[in-house]
Amino acid sequence: MRQLDCVLGIDMGTGGARVGIFDLQGRPKVFCEEPYPLYTPASGRAEQKPEEWWEAICRASRRAMAESGIDPACIRGMSVDTTCCTVLLSGEDMEPLRPAILWMDVRAAQQAKRIFDSGHDALKYNGYGMVSAECLPAKALWLKENEPEVYRRATRLYECTDWLMYRLTGEYTASMNCASVRWYYNSQEGGYPVDFYEAVGLADLVEKLPPRVVAMGERVGGLTAGAAEALGLRAGIPVGEGGADAFVGVIGLNAVRPGKLTLITGSSHLHVAQFREEIHHKGMWGSYPDCIVKGLQMVEGGQTSTGSIVNWFKNQLCGTVRARADREGCSVYDILNREAERLPIGAEGLVALDFFQGNRTPHVDADVRGMFYGLSLGHTPAHLYRAIIESICYGTEAILQVFRQSGFEPEGIVISGGAVKSRFWLQTHADVCNVPILVPKVTEGPCLGSAILGAVAGGVYPDIQTAADAMTTVDYVVEPDAARHEEYRFYFERYQEIYALAKEWMHAVTTHVTR
Repeated sequence: MRQLDCVLGIDMGTGGARVGIFDLQGRPKVFCEEPYPLYTPASGRAEQKPEEWWEAICRASRRAMAESGIDPACIRGMSVDTTCCTVLLSGEDMEPLRPAILWMDVRAAQQAKRIFDSGHDALKYNGYGMVSAECLPAKALWLKENEPEVYRRATRLYECTDWLMYRLTGEYTASMNCASVRWYYNSQEGGYPVDFYEAVGLADLVEKLPPRVVAMGERVGGLTAGAAEALGLRAGIPVGEGGADAFVGVIGLNAVRPGKLTLITGSSHLHVAQFREEIHHKGMWGSYPDCIVKGLQMVEGGQTSTGSIVNWFKNQLCGTVRARADREGCSVYDILNREAERLPIGAEGLVALDFFQGNRTPHVDADVRGMFYGLSLGHTPAHLYRAIIESICYGTEAILQVFRQSGFEPEGIVISGGAVKSRFWLQTHADVCNVPILVPKVTEGPCLGSAILGAVAGGVYPDIQTAADAMTTVDYVVEPDAARHEEYRFYFERYQEIYALAKEWMHAVTTHVTR
């Protein structure tokens, strides 16, 4: 191995594209990020334009190469991660026929309910619970029913990962990861569940899906000359199959062995654990065979709105705090974290609900929304911020309770993403859940995970586990405070009660607005 050999990861999040370059021990050389817009044409809807994705990816890649000074010939392999359940349609030319329907889009709530009503055995992957409006079959059914001409013209229907893989290699594939977790694909039971699709009115879907389903890290092809020129790279770099950002992040955190719990934070939260045996439990999703590594079963829980709520609050309701930050020469978050940390647990009677884009688990309910209870004239932006952070942590604890019921008791939570930037947020997670939080040296878990997949595709390491062992390190641990955990229990129990108390009321309002 040459000293300068590196691997490259492309991480496509909700707000932008990141390109990271790492050496073969996982040490970062450079990170570059470029934003792209999010379009929200109506309540519960979210879209993006693929051409804006590609422009951002190219800008980030060219910046990364320029800033690092790395010779493109030293890049041994590359891979990608993207948002999951971001659905596109196209013809054979892979030119999208409409904007991409983003993962957080819940317009397919009614279709998801009808899929659930089918009672098909495939619903075991939903924990025998409600089907999420985020998943590809629900979105495909919405498109078939509401945009029939576009659906009919489309010969290909796929996810963002598959679109990006095509742009890089010219190969039309599906990621085993995405197909398993959201398409009901089972590598051990014949692949695509044709009878399930037929039962829910999607008999024509399989012919539109990618015929080649590839495990993460497997070499899909070499980087095409056109893509290499646009990205500032060299043609022929081995490109490994990627997957959903959060699950690739599990690899970047080296949490691919049974017993570890992964918490990927960003616009949403995802909670992932590995099992050796197949397990299905109400309130959690999975288990999915061979989803991350062959021979293991993956289970998950998730919160649709987390970092996106914090970002919404900062952008929409923090004008006075922003002015202070400008005067003091610091960030809005510096002030919010400092002042929120001084407040008592429970934000002086303010309880928030983190269902701004519905609830992914444990309720799997697209028709609920966020709220605040207990507002008084004495509350400040710091109170609202603290209540938001606490509500997100309560949502995580609600998911962990379901995991525990299935027999999984996490010894520690390995975390990455935006929440790592806030020590207050990390400590609140640890205290609410009463579990140590392990913070890795490289907190960009998905980007590093993509680079690890590139290392496997390029033959640097023989498999994902070997590569993850060689390229990841824990930096520090945030221990829970038992006394604070006890204080949080009162507010967590109130949080748990809100759904049952207000569900029908929220459904009525949401249905009225979106009908």
